[in-house]
Amino acid sequence: MVSRRSKGDLISKRKTYNRIARLYDVFDLPFEHGRYKPLRRVLFEGMSGTLLDAGVGTGRNFPFYPDGAKVTGIDLSPAMLDRARRRKDKLGTAVDLREMNVMEMDFPDDSFDGIVSTFLFCVLDAEHQRPALEELRRVCRPGGTIRILEYAISQNPLQRFVMKLWTPWVRFAYGAEFDRHTEQYLKAAGLDLVEKKFLHKDIIKLLTMRPKAS
Repeated sequence: MVSRRSKGDLISKRKTYNRIARLYDVFDLPFEHGRYKPLRRVLFEGMSGTLLDAGVGTGRNFPFYPDGAKVTGIDLSPAMLDRARRRKDKLGTAVDLREMNVMEMDFPDDSFDGIVSTFLFCVLDAEHQRPALEELRRVCRPGGTIRILEYAISQNPLQRFVMKLWTPWVRFAYGAEFDRHTEQYLKAAGLDLVEKKFLHKDIIKLLTMRPKAS
């Protein structure tokens, strides 16, 4: 159950993304073309069957969905979903888009063969990380794969300094942080970490996990 305080935080996040939705793709354009596109391809490698795109945003993952997969995309922000629907219509992507809170999803247990989440956990506050991971575990079938793409603070002094300079803007514009360390919540959420690897320098990492065997 999400607390009253958490619900207030989520309302604030929704307002942030409703506000920025119109300009989101514009702000992200240099990073999308210079950094994210190759990573999205890796995110979906080997994925098939029924898939969940958790935190679908404006639909930047659409071109990389596996052929034949049955994909559902969820997001908390109606304005972001509106952008995603426009992209869906433009690209002809077969995806079911729904407004939904990742911590309280309306899907039955074991609904999906695989789940991907692109930078969503950078946005979730510390107290929301475990509940969101527990929900991903709940709706992922036994033996299924969950992949999370997120930022990390670089160990390179210059890169780290630049990221620190960007932090206030990222927090204001996106309600996000570079240093969520989502992997620290996996065990408590009932997930096994299969692999952790960096896909771009030491600042964007891919976490691959599976539900713990009961």
